[in-house]
Amino acid sequence: MREIVVGAAQMGPNQKADSREAIVARMLALLEEAGRAGCTMVVFPELALTTFFPRWYMEDQAEVDRWFETEMPNAATRPLFDRARELGVAISFGYAELTPDGHHFNTQILTDRQANIIAKYRKIHLPGHSEYDTERAFQHLEKRYFEPGDLGFPVWRTQDAVVGMLICNDRRWPEAYRVLGLQGVELVILGYNTPSVNSQDSSEGEEQRLYHSDLSMTAGAYQNATWVVGVAKAGDEDGHPLMGGSIIVDPNGYVVQRAKTKGDELLVHACDMDLSVFGKKTIFDFARHRRIEHYGLITSQTGTVVKV
Repeated sequence: MREIVVGAAQMGPNQKADSREAIVARMLALLEEAGRAGCTMVVFPELALTTFFPRWYMEDQAEVDRWFETEMPNAATRPLFDRARELGVAISFGYAELTPDGHHFNTQILTDRQANIIAKYRKIHLPGHSEYDTERAFQHLEKRYFEPGDLGFPVWRTQDAVVGMLICNDRRWPEAYRVLGLQGVELVILGYNTPSVNSQDSSEGEEQRLYHSDLSMTAGAYQNATWVVGVAKAGDEDGHPLMGGSIIVDPNGYVVQRAKTKGDELLVHACDMDLSVFGKKTIFDFARHRRIEHYGLITSQTGTVVKV
């Protein structure tokens, strides 16, 4: 058995006025709980260090940049890395990254159990829009504040497993899981911040959005015979509700752990990486069953072209 005891560290809301230090203190409390539970890896949400700032329209770049981190670890997050090292627990979390050469990314990192950063992923499927939209109930300006990720969909071997990362909207795109699956991924870890209501369709509420979130992750897990750990930021951020719904999914697509609250909450599951082997050798044996000669449209075309 190749076991990783995963802690899915759902976080309640981060308010606009909250300091990085106050937020990291909550993350530390979840990390301590994970250490007591025997976790060897803890996964925190997308944009774990701040509120979900793309809901606000900003024109002043200096105002935008204050939500970004220019180095990692930094003074605010150093206590998290130090305690993770002491506990021997790997950590993964999302944050807004401003690179030394001025690029802005929605980023997630993963450490080893000695708190060394061993992996970085930058969100590729950016949702929303880039200019103020008067037709929306609230703004979703990721395309304004972030660039599409430039690192592709890599995987890394850690804790004797093949691990990949996705962020939020990436979980809705089967191509993202499949590229990871073609590299033998056994554990996909991802964070998200998803509003409880669709800003463009008020009839789509939390029940429907939770269903689609579950559907995306369980399908990705099953169709690639991999564990998927999806970790939310949840609750009311400055009047804007996030839906939560963190889950841990096994390689057969079954939800084995599910969050019960919209606050800080730790889900724990001992994930046996060998559970992915059967699916990879049978129905999803890619080498035997994939027919790539018919898949050309997937990489040659973006929008729909109706041919009748």
